[in-house]
Amino acid sequence: MKSYQNLVLLQNLYRLKAIGFEYIDHFNINEKTSYATPISLKELSSNIDSCYLCDLSKSRTQSMSGYGNEKANLLIVDYSVSQSQDSTNSYYSGRAGETLKNMIEKVLQLDITDIFLTHCIKCKPLSTNKPSPSEFNSCKGYLFSQIDFIKPKVIITLGEEAYSHLSGDTGNFENVRGHVIAFNDSKLIPIYHPSFLLRNPESKKTTLNDLNTIKSCL
Repeated sequence: MKSYQNLVLLQNLYRLKAIGFEYIDHFNINEKTSYATPISLKELSSNIDSCYLCDLSKSRTQSMSGYGNEKANLLIVDYSVSQSQDSTNSYYSGRAGETLKNMIEKVLQLDITDIFLTHCIKCKPLSTNKPSPSEFNSCKGYLFSQIDFIKPKVIITLGEEAYSHLSGDTGNFENVRGHVIAFNDSKLIPIYHPSFLLRNPESKKTTLNDLNTIKSCL
């Protein structure tokens, strides 16, 4: 069975569990007519919006599939949806969102509609604010499918967690931050998360240099 069909099957099982089912009879999947792989980013986004692959579907206000240009040269990947983003359904909410918007518009000199912003994990974490590996694995197929559809020239990851989950590299983040890394057909450039910059304003100059590197790659 194809990996995407596995994701949709798991989603349906979670949906049944959510409405009270504890057991269903064995059934077969007809690969020719069921659980087709999405043929567009719009169709994939619709699947994300109605996803029940993990328990985060119980605590979210909505899934956040992504925002921006479907043919963007620049894809920005955050790690997980914040409380502010979930409650407002806005990708640039709160102080961190405003900081990111300024980075895009004032330094990269792009509009937020020119780029595409998404998350490794498409729903707000539970009260622990720390998504589990299984929750990332539930969203992983969505994220890589988005990359395949958009085919960005440059991918920015915001913070250590977004970088390590996308790339699989669990080494020292400072060794790669600001570097241009080959990632399939794109250039991957990890930078500090805007929330980190709010807590550590002395790192803003470093991020300005990283953004100028990104600008030169576009």
